[in-house]
Amino acid sequence: MAATPKAWNAPDWYPERPSTQPAGPEAWCYTDKFSYLPGEHVQVHGIASTETVTLRVVRDGARPELVLKQELAAQWAPTPDDAYARGCDWPLLTTLEVDPDCQSGLYLVIITAGTGRDRWEREHFFVVRAPRPQSPYAFLLTTSTLLAYNDWGGANHYRGLGDDPLVDVPSPYSAVRRPIARGILRKPDGAPRSRLETPLGPFEHPRYEVWEWARLRGFSRHHADAFWATYERPFAVWAEREGITLDYLTQMDLHEDPTVLDGYRCLVVVGHDEYWSAQMRRTVDAFVDGGGNVARFAGNFTWQVRIADGIQTCFKAPEKDPVFGTPQQELTTTSWDNPVTGYPSATTFGLRGLNGVYAGFGTASPRGHGGLVIYRPEHWALEGSDLYYGDLLGGAPSRVATFEVDGVDYTFAGGLPFATGTDDAPADLEIIAMGPAIQAEVDRWDGTVPLGDVEDFDGAATFRPHELDGRGRPRPGYGSAMMATFSRGKGTVFNAGVCEWVAGLIHQDWFVEQVTRTVLRRLGDAGR
Repeated sequence: MAATPKAWNAPDWYPERPSTQPAGPEAWCYTDKFSYLPGEHVQVHGIASTETVTLRVVRDGARPELVLKQELAAQWAPTPDDAYARGCDWPLLTTLEVDPDCQSGLYLVIITAGTGRDRWEREHFFVVRAPRPQSPYAFLLTTSTLLAYNDWGGANHYRGLGDDPLVDVPSPYSAVRRPIARGILRKPDGAPRSRLETPLGPFEHPRYEVWEWARLRGFSRHHADAFWATYERPFAVWAEREGITLDYLTQMDLHEDPTVLDGYRCLVVVGHDEYWSAQMRRTVDAFVDGGGNVARFAGNFTWQVRIADGIQTCFKAPEKDPVFGTPQQELTTTSWDNPVTGYPSATTFGLRGLNGVYAGFGTASPRGHGGLVIYRPEHWALEGSDLYYGDLLGGAPSRVATFEVDGVDYTFAGGLPFATGTDDAPADLEIIAMGPAIQAEVDRWDGTVPLGDVEDFDGAATFRPHELDGRGRPRPGYGSAMMATFSRGKGTVFNAGVCEWVAGLIHQDWFVEQVTRTVLRRLGDAGR
């Protein structure tokens, strides 16, 4: 008899945090915020078990560039038990001035203690924004989704609290001022992604290679769920090689400055942008209404957050949020499509996470094609792609429509999909291509085999609610991955609706690359 697989949240796999009494070299650091303008100062806070550390700053991309290296005095300091929620409050390690001529980009801050085999190294980051547009493209880094998944210090918006390590109890608070979990910013090329790379065999239990790899090598359980190393970096590398200049900014910039997109032609969003604040969305909506465009090569647009004083809040269960039932109820940190927000998700990007969710992950379509089936080959986004009706875009090995995806309710007429509008989808939404998705993994083992999407926001590890089929039997709800476009005000939104679009760029899939070029060219062309 085959052994039952071990639960992935088993008690011997803890999130990173500093040792109480380091036995060897150990060092950690973080910056006081995520984003800076040229001429501003970056405050780097940190601790180390050694008297000195080396600090390197590297502009990451196709050709990583070392821009600073310093030897610094260091000291050890205690870490609060709730650093994941409130921040670390460590001493200032150094202050760095951003050169007035500094190029926009993501800069890794790498801290090293010890030498040779007795060496410790971890990393943080900061983003340098352009003081004024240097490119038609504003490249958005998904810092709110980073905060949701960063489990450094013990918890995130998914798990880490409670006395029972087999029960996922999330923290509603996530702090900016703490280190980033290992693997979110840097990891080896070829590290597994959050999806199946090979189909399940007949009656095979699901495997999650992304977690097996991380557990064996000491990386975060959430290394492939969010941010730079998995998503934005591959796109940035591709763009650099294509000769496309990007001006970088973060979701925090959208939240804090409603004018930050002024002068840009196209906002580019990549990867996993699951979490947004109302202020961020309003900034994007106003940009598009005024004639700006959005090229979204991302998926899983789902949750509202609030941000204040360097802390992100997301309760998810609306009745637990203190603003629920108050005059500020529209800011309740729950799904955008909960009526309390009054701000349906499809109104910003055309698609929504709740009509998509999982594909090619665990037992969610585990043997599916993983791509997007073309239904409107004449659409401008497919110009020059040589794609036909019924063709598969981004199939194996790219499999762009895997992990988590977005869609809307739809119907078919004359062989073409149309949005029904029952979920506030725009009236002029054009569905270009689709792929299958499911709202929960299928359990064929009566709960004896751990599945990857088992989670609950009320403190108990349970499966998501199931719908009933025509015979009254429970079945998971079905959704779809969708690529679509629509107009809003004077602007246009293109939405690939998938987290894994960058996998097509990594695999140099000609069709995926061609669609990416066409979308960027059209939406970034100031003459249109």
